[in-house]
Amino acid sequence: MTRQAPPRVLTVAGSDSGGGAGIQADLKTMLALGVHGMSVLTAVTAQNSLGVQGAWELPEEAVRAQYRSVVDDIGVQAVKTGMLASAPLVETVAELLAATDAPVVVDPVGVSKHGDPLLAASALDSVRERLLPVATVATPNLDEVTQLTGVRVEGEGDLRRAADAVLAFGPRWALIKGGHLTGEAVDLLTDGREEHWFRAPRLDNRHTHGTGCTLASAVAAGLARGLAVPDAVRGAKEYVTGAIAAGFALGGGIGPVDHGWRLSVPS
Repeated sequence: MTRQAPPRVLTVAGSDSGGGAGIQADLKTMLALGVHGMSVLTAVTAQNSLGVQGAWELPEEAVRAQYRSVVDDIGVQAVKTGMLASAPLVETVAELLAATDAPVVVDPVGVSKHGDPLLAASALDSVRERLLPVATVATPNLDEVTQLTGVRVEGEGDLRRAADAVLAFGPRWALIKGGHLTGEAVDLLTDGREEHWFRAPRLDNRHTHGTGCTLASAVAAGLARGLAVPDAVRGAKEYVTGAIAAGFALGGGIGPVDHGWRLSVPS
């Protein structure tokens, strides 16, 4: 008897050859959360625990062909975007998303965990004007908030102002990730009317490579399973907190979170 397919989630992002972030992290997260992950590769990076040694974006026609191949045949229940590299790729992906009837989680990746740039400065206007307006949820970290809006978050009290600045570009919800603040790890999710605060203890583990990709993919997995946005974010926060707690050393620098941490937890 043929088993019914699980919910399907498409990630549109770059490859991390070290396996901790990007497409690799997205697909691991989706598998861990019970959805079928599919991918559109936008760029290839030479990357390890020490940083990004090189990046090469794919042609727009390759990105478009991958997207149409998956969506037209298999279909999607949610889409997640990550590294899009350049203005032409941002605009190509935004056009494709606007014609797709599925929730979209936009992780506006600007720099890597090590501070390496992953988005051309010339692409920022395209992200603001084309990509964010098609997002169901935008998930910027504090550096990306500043990059996109000019708002600097110095403490928890600035998160509302940051969220308002992001929402002004058109996403339905903004999830402002406060992981770079001191104290507990606090995130704010809002659509401009409702507010949901998500808190977790700050964990003493430097091996956090891939947290942003993992969180956005976990939110997309929840949306694909039919959860409301606040519930999808709550589940994603719990999953990422566990993955950070289980993060492990790899290579000579910052290791990844453990996407399979639940597999080692006794049932």
